[in-house]
Amino acid sequence: MKLDRMRFLLCTLLLVGALRANAQFVTGSTTDPRAGLKAGIFDAATASKGMMLLATRPRADTIMALAKLAGPRSLSYINSDFVFRGNYLYQGNFGGFQIWDISNPASPVRVSTTLCTTDQGDPSIWGNLLFISDENTRGRMDCSSAGITDRISKDRAQGIRIFDVSDPAHPRQVTVVQTCRGTHTHTLVPDPKDKNIVYIWGQGSSGERPQEEVAGCRGTPFDPKTDGADSTEQFRRIEVIKVPLDHPENWSLVNRPHIFEGIGPRPPAHGNAPGDTLGRGGRGGGRGNVGAPPAGAPPAAQPAGAPPAAPGGRGGRAAGGPSQCHDITVYPELNLAAGACASYGILMDITDPTHPKTLQAVTDSNFALWHSATFSNDGSKLLFSDEWGGGTSPRCRDIDPVNWGGDVVFDLKNKHLTQGAFYKMPAAQTVTENCVAHNGGLVPVPGRDILVQGWYQGGISIVDFSDAKHPFEIAYFDRGPIHPDTMYVGGSWGAYYYNGHVFSSEIYRGLDIFNLTPTDNLTQNEIDAAALVHFEQLNPQTQPKIVWPAGFPIVKAYLDQVIRGTELPAKRTTAIAASIAKAEGLTGAKRRNALNSLAAQLTRDAAKAKDRKRVTAMAAAVTDLAKATK
Repeated sequence: MKLDRMRFLLCTLLLVGALRANAQFVTGSTTDPRAGLKAGIFDAATASKGMMLLATRPRADTIMALAKLAGPRSLSYINSDFVFRGNYLYQGNFGGFQIWDISNPASPVRVSTTLCTTDQGDPSIWGNLLFISDENTRGRMDCSSAGITDRISKDRAQGIRIFDVSDPAHPRQVTVVQTCRGTHTHTLVPDPKDKNIVYIWGQGSSGERPQEEVAGCRGTPFDPKTDGADSTEQFRRIEVIKVPLDHPENWSLVNRPHIFEGIGPRPPAHGNAPGDTLGRGGRGGGRGNVGAPPAGAPPAAQPAGAPPAAPGGRGGRAAGGPSQCHDITVYPELNLAAGACASYGILMDITDPTHPKTLQAVTDSNFALWHSATFSNDGSKLLFSDEWGGGTSPRCRDIDPVNWGGDVVFDLKNKHLTQGAFYKMPAAQTVTENCVAHNGGLVPVPGRDILVQGWYQGGISIVDFSDAKHPFEIAYFDRGPIHPDTMYVGGSWGAYYYNGHVFSSEIYRGLDIFNLTPTDNLTQNEIDAAALVHFEQLNPQTQPKIVWPAGFPIVKAYLDQVIRGTELPAKRTTAIAASIAKAEGLTGAKRRNALNSLAAQLTRDAAKAKDRKRVTAMAAAVTDLAKATK
């Protein structure tokens, strides 16, 4: 027995060693400052670059107490996603939600805690209405903890809970949108013509509820032979719910679009890491992936509809293709949406938000679970993330390929996607740290496409994906594992930039708030330019158009980028910097004339620059500043 185990371990080590010897097989770095950090709940060692922890707050005492009773492996009371409105942050939890006053980001104050079992409690906000996803079959209409065991119950709530949060200290549930499969996540889409109407796109992953409980549902197994042709079947569809903001209780189901129409069976996808003996997929993904490419193989992009190389497993529904999206991000300004739909990434036209139309489906055998998506601000790129392992498994170890469990960037032109490169948080993590790509959003630095992203216990990574073929990390923050020997699900569920700061929902520990600090790839002027952008509310999956106000930090940020890229001679950039400084010291007409003169010079410089587009953007920023000068 011992001899057999020794032989097995030796063969595993030889296999991993051989794979690492292959120059194409790249894994996380063990020399990165984030590798091997000391474990601890609130005293773990940290490593950071370009990020300073400004404040951290634990979960509410009531939630922490319930979490301890549930045990270290339970997901019942972990923090999930969050959204913003004004000076408030709304943080979801599998067992309810918390509201934080962030008017002073250095000292956030918990305003209220609402207990309500939902699994997983993803939120969105519009005005005074907070929408919470709910797919827990035990959840009750009254949010009580009594639970439900009956197959059919009038007390079951499964879909979208809507709360009135006009008084943040006393949230009040006003209605429950009952859906056929609950909602694992949802996306809020404003009506383009009526400001009093929003649509909720529900993405549920539970089984269908019986029609005796919710009219229009069947409660029957998924039939891949129908491929969604049966309009009463809830698989391979999303639910579009219309909500009048003044009377949310009058919500109505307006469509169940079959967005997967024409998309073929599940494509091949990789399984466990080579040499991995742990490798069971976690909750939400990583199940039934087969047909893995050999180690070191190049990205295996698959056309939509291509037949699989081998039959898919339970999670993939090989015969019928994807059955649901995990996340859908909409960009109303461009009338586009991106669905991360398990085995496919889907680009959609949402000119009519009640009838989204699929434009293209992409896939890649390096991806196990297409989980979420983010557009670049100008809509020229689209980034998808892969939640290999479902978020509860260690997928950033030094045996895990960097093309698995990360991001892939696409160029987007004329409503068509062309695949670029992969990106993964580069530091090797331990076997007790659940780590894989998860939720993030844009950092509004003008002239660049920058994403801040949570990686569970891989921490936070900030990546520049301006060039779809060469994304690279510019900043990070990471803690050691929660426990040195036991896997606790924790880390950053998602990280978002909001009105000058980075906020992270720490699954086990609570809430983190950061300042950005300069690095060799991020200047103070760029940080100051980003801080000029303010939103009244932010739902990351309802992606807003970023518009920069006129300001000297914008101009200086562009100049820093021109200098970094050596796009103009040093003598010329020195002269430009002097002109900007001189104009900043002037007022009124004198400043306006100086700025107009500089803009004209920059327009001439653009013709000679290596990156004409960037210098032209700087000239436009100078012109805007001149126009804004009184």
